[in-house]
Amino acid sequence: MTKKNFTGGINSLLGDQKPKPRKRFETGDEKPTRKRFETGDEKPTRKRLEGKIKNKVGRPQTQFKEITKSSQEGTKENETRATFIVNEDLLDKIKLIAYWDRVLIKDVINGAFKEAVERYEKKNGPLKQEPKK
Repeated sequence: MTKKNFTGGINSLLGDQKPKPRKRFETGDEKPTRKRFETGDEKPTRKRLEGKIKNKVGRPQTQFKEITKSSQEGTKENETRATFIVNEDLLDKIKLIAYWDRVLIKDVINGAFKEAVERYEKKNGPLKQEPKK
């Protein structure tokens, strides 16, 4: 079975178009090398080629918090990443609460943690710091 070729139909509608001449780059090369094109540098530095320096891409940084643990990377001020083992049915219910209240799961969890700590402190008094080791 042969493939259909529609290019003749399109060309007949648009007319024959001549390709635009390619411009030479400022360096005089016919076309830039891949690294030169990606970095925008005429001669990339050794560190940039080795991947130690990355080009700044995306939004400018708006938060300048000091990261003391790897679990804080990519989080907001006064937040850290934590992992917990949770009952599956309870997690499903938490996800449903977040969905129906149109809030993030982390906000539901933070609210529950806050209520639990407040209830504990009301019953037992303020929490004491752990003894230093």
